[in-house]
Amino acid sequence: QVLKRLRYLGEENQLKLKGKAACAMSTSELVITELVFDNFFKDLEVEAIVAILSCMVFQQKRCSDPDLTPELKRAKAQFLILAHRIVEAEVAEKLRPNDADFEEQFKFGLVEVVYRWAKGEDFSEIMRYTDVDEGTIVRCIMRLDEVLRCIKDVARIVGDVDFETKMERASLTIKRDIVFAASLYVQ
Repeated sequence: QVLKRLRYLGEENQLKLKGKAACAMSTSELVITELVFDNFFKDLEVEAIVAILSCMVFQQKRCSDPDLTPELKRAKAQFLILAHRIVEAEVAEKLRPNDADFEEQFKFGLVEVVYRWAKGEDFSEIMRYTDVDEGTIVRCIMRLDEVLRCIKDVARIVGDVDFETKMERASLTIKRDIVFAASLYVQ
């Protein structure tokens, strides 16, 4: 019923475009699909897109608070509003008792760091803005690239070439230097 309420399925349980888009995702399917279909990414610069999306892959509960730009503060607020839609549908269908703790699943602690990385700052520079370990940051940025690839696939499914190109640009802003260097342990 949640999928019907959010318009992923039709009355006869047929998959709608939104549902097909969600199927292309490998993580946070409903949240990302809501963001895409609400044009959340349209007016954001690519660096802000990757920064905000970091909340979906970063999992550390405690870290220093990021210093967000006004654009990032607005994007975070809008992100939480869109994510809350899903929670409201889950509460209405009694899949969740209430919406009290929904924000806790999103960790915004690396938003500033990822934003600075996407803007081209050196890894040693961005480390000054957080108390999170280097390895955690590297893993977060690598997982973020996977999310961006999935969103790019969604753009292809909905037929939005400009959005697909924007997601490719977003991916390119974070795919550099030490974070994507070949590892001696993997080879």
